Amino acid sequence: MTKLTPVLSAHWDEKDSFTIEGYKRHGGYTASAKALAMDPDAIIQLIKDSGLRGRGGAGFPTGMKWGFIPQGDNREHYLVVNADESEPGTCKDTPLLMANPHVLIEGCIIACHAIRAKHAFIYIRGEVTHVVRRVNQAIEDAYKAGLLGNGIDVVLHIGAGAYICGEETALLDSLEGFRGQPRLRPPFPAIAGLYARPTVVNNVESIASVPAIIANGAEWYQSMGTEKSKGATLYSLSGHVNNPGQFEAPLGITLREILELAGGIRTGHTLKFWTPGGSSTPLFTAEHLDVPLDYEAVSAAGSMLGTKALQIFDETTCVVRAVLRWTEFYKHESCGKCTPCREGTWWLVQLLRDLEAGKGTEADLAKLLDLCDNIMGRSFCALGDGATSPITSSIKYFRDEYIAHITHGGCPFDPVASTLFAGAGA
Repeated sequence: MTKLTPVLSAHWDEKDSFTIEGYKRHGGYTASAKALAMDPDAIIQLIKDSGLRGRGGAGFPTGMKWGFIPQGDNREHYLVVNADESEPGTCKDTPLLMANPHVLIEGCIIACHAIRAKHAFIYIRGEVTHVVRRVNQAIEDAYKAGLLGNGIDVVLHIGAGAYICGEETALLDSLEGFRGQPRLRPPFPAIAGLYARPTVVNNVESIASVPAIIANGAEWYQSMGTEKSKGATLYSLSGHVNNPGQFEAPLGITLREILELAGGIRTGHTLKFWTPGGSSTPLFTAEHLDVPLDYEAVSAAGSMLGTKALQIFDETTCVVRAVLRWTEFYKHESCGKCTPCREGTWWLVQLLRDLEAGKGTEADLAKLLDLCDNIMGRSFCALGDGATSPITSSIKYFRDEYIAHITHGGCPFDPVASTLFAGAGA
């Protein structure tokens, strides 16, 4: 019996799944018609009752977020959809938008009605041109069909590709035409968001999950997942596995179970370490194979579920080299607004480069941890915190490997052995 629960991915294998005709063939836009006849507050309560939590990383209850929007204030409200998928290892929103962009548009219609907004903005990174074209065509088709333009409008905004714009307030600044940098909070977006108006910012998967909840009810959604983490979600599996890809399954499934569905670690190799929620979450090892992949269990085990980006690395991978590559990314993507992140990530890279090249000392490990301690919780947004996570966790689980670089006078691993083209049995 399969543990997969196809909801969002139910019809991805159909050649016309991305068209309005293909979407309507499976009941598309019936949920929005039902929702538009409902009282907005009833929709918010239904989403609260369902237990839907944000799929962008933090896992904040979606219905509660909608409920923060002040009502009867006679002000313009906005919905902003965060499609700036940029966390290394995360690849769920892109295939969702390619295979079924209309489920997001229908979710926007329902969410706008619920929070009493007339405008929704979909913010998507400009590098994914193929996705931009597909979503743009879907919006155009929805207007032609009369589904948009009757009190609710959807605008597609193309970002310039900055990682920091995945942070919701930096995204809002970018959307307004400014340089993308995080804002000081409070005030929170629900009070003063886009153009200083009450705004809800949700991830693509969060909004795309709404039509099915409206159509099937809160109890149906609660029947999947765990006690506190309800529903099904998209897990992105990549790296040293035989069949990487997207796996939609209930929250609470384990990596061991997902690996079984994916044909296991590449043949002839064993699991060394993995990320439960992308490169900004603390690493796990083989001892965590049976940790339920839900928000509570992953947190209790010492990491974060994040965007459910399961990056898998086998024994051929140098953990120091992997952590260095991630840290170089965060250093490059730091917006520079705050000193802990701007200066801290630069120094983290210098120390890791020396260690990876065998030029470091054991004192550098203490210095690394001290730097991480001074960045963690002190940066303006979560980018600085995320940059420290793979470093502190890798030293916790693989300190001997760091020491081996020092005693060996360089990296003891063959960089070619870990590449995917080395193939099964390599």
